[in-house]
Amino acid sequence: MIDISPSVMQFLLAFIVVAPLLGAAAALPPAPPGLRGSSPDQAVLRHGVTVTGAILIAAIVLALGFDHDQPSRMQATTDISWIAALDVRIHLGVDGISLPLLVLTALLTFLCALYSYFKPPTGPSPRAFVALLLVLESGTLATFAVLDLLLFFLAFEMVLIPMYFLIARWGGAERQAAAWKFILYTLLGSVVMLLGLLLVGLHAGTFDMVALATDNGSGLSKSVQVTAVLAIGIGLAVKTPMWPLHSWLPDAHTAAPTVGSVLLAGVMLKMGTYGFVRIVLPIAPDGMRTFAPYLAAFAVVGIIYGSLACLALARRGAGGDLKRLIAYSSVGHMGFVLLGIASMTPTGVNGALFANVAHGLITGLLFFLVGALKDRYGTADLDTLAGATGAALYGRAPRLGGLLAFAAVASLGLPGLAGFWGEMLAMFGAFDPAPGLSRPAFLTFTAIACFGTLLTAAYLLIVVRRVCMGATRPAAGAEETGPMPELADVQGYELAAWTPLVALTVLAGLWPAVLLGLTDPAVQKLLAGGKS
Repeated sequence: MIDISPSVMQFLLAFIVVAPLLGAAAALPPAPPGLRGSSPDQAVLRHGVTVTGAILIAAIVLALGFDHDQPSRMQATTDISWIAALDVRIHLGVDGISLPLLVLTALLTFLCALYSYFKPPTGPSPRAFVALLLVLESGTLATFAVLDLLLFFLAFEMVLIPMYFLIARWGGAERQAAAWKFILYTLLGSVVMLLGLLLVGLHAGTFDMVALATDNGSGLSKSVQVTAVLAIGIGLAVKTPMWPLHSWLPDAHTAAPTVGSVLLAGVMLKMGTYGFVRIVLPIAPDGMRTFAPYLAAFAVVGIIYGSLACLALARRGAGGDLKRLIAYSSVGHMGFVLLGIASMTPTGVNGALFANVAHGLITGLLFFLVGALKDRYGTADLDTLAGATGAALYGRAPRLGGLLAFAAVASLGLPGLAGFWGEMLAMFGAFDPAPGLSRPAFLTFTAIACFGTLLTAAYLLIVVRRVCMGATRPAAGAEETGPMPELADVQGYELAAWTPLVALTVLAGLWPAVLLGLTDPAVQKLLAGGKS
């Protein structure tokens, strides 16, 4: 780690939040002739890579300058009065909970910009695409950096419009319906969440998240806490998404362009679970304790439901879309995150935060890979991919097949890879929940979640068998359709975009202390009411 002055750290965090907006504004005018390269479209896509690359470098430097001996302390803080009448402040800061999500967001957005430079999505002006991508990045980064409830809400909402247009303008079939479903679900959830945030702020006399966490609910009556948790929780549950508020997600993922799916799964879903940890757990602990069993019950139903939906899509003849299957898998994986949070224990919450990051890495990689398959075949239909002229990726494109198999076994939680630790710790937390929660109920939830891991392994292994190990020629007796079309293996730009995700998945799996060393002290302090 390196020694960086507090003022430089403060500047770095502000730069990380604001620079994408400045980059978005700069992307809209036509590029000067000297910067266009072979075309204006190439120039604006290169601009997207440059801006997101600069933000990633700043995020890495921020992480290197972060005091890892005190991860529970808010660092790189800025606290400026913004709306004095409401005591709303521009309050930024990072601790061991938010830092990994900041770096993950910066990384995934850069990889998406890099991928789009070589493989631009089919649709309208690349200038609008790059600008929307950068606005989306700014809103997501701000969500993880702000420490004021109203600023959190603004950042939380800021990502909706760019994602709506990315789906509606650059998406595939049924993109308009999917985009409308996405925006309506999330906006309705956010309206309810705003009421809960206002209830907390007005009753506590402050919107400052650090002060509210330190107060640990002592300034709020139990009835206020219960009402606030219900309202805020609904908004966060839609974004997570929690069953049964998940139905917008499969449609959005199926219709979204590849980079839209990567960012939606990799970072946007994390905004909901981050809100549970940063706001609901420390600010309204009594209200959270009331709803924790219900949250855990919905979480395990989501685990089973998501897995069964994936199994239905994976079976032969179902006509399942591979992007839709991975979207349903996210419902199950985020169920483990919610189960860890519902346990209200340091072990469970640490597992939830670890699973958040692992899901972002692994599912981001999966959507990149499925996007590559769709580009090569013109479809993500699983029956087509695994049919008589199916992928048989091990034989036809071995590197692509190997990466798909790697991502699948990482997603099912193979020990030694990132997907294992978060789900295991979440179930450990649920096995011995916080005082005041029913242990028999949580033991039941843990048993159901364990069964969900078996279903997860089943559908992912079926996908690998069908797509990677299919026949390279029609079966005996089947009609010969001529020579197999050529199938390109992993290209250089794809390798550049995917290698960091593979490396980090292995690193987090083999050395989980990299993340847990950051999150654990911060979680301990958060659950103890701001006391280290």
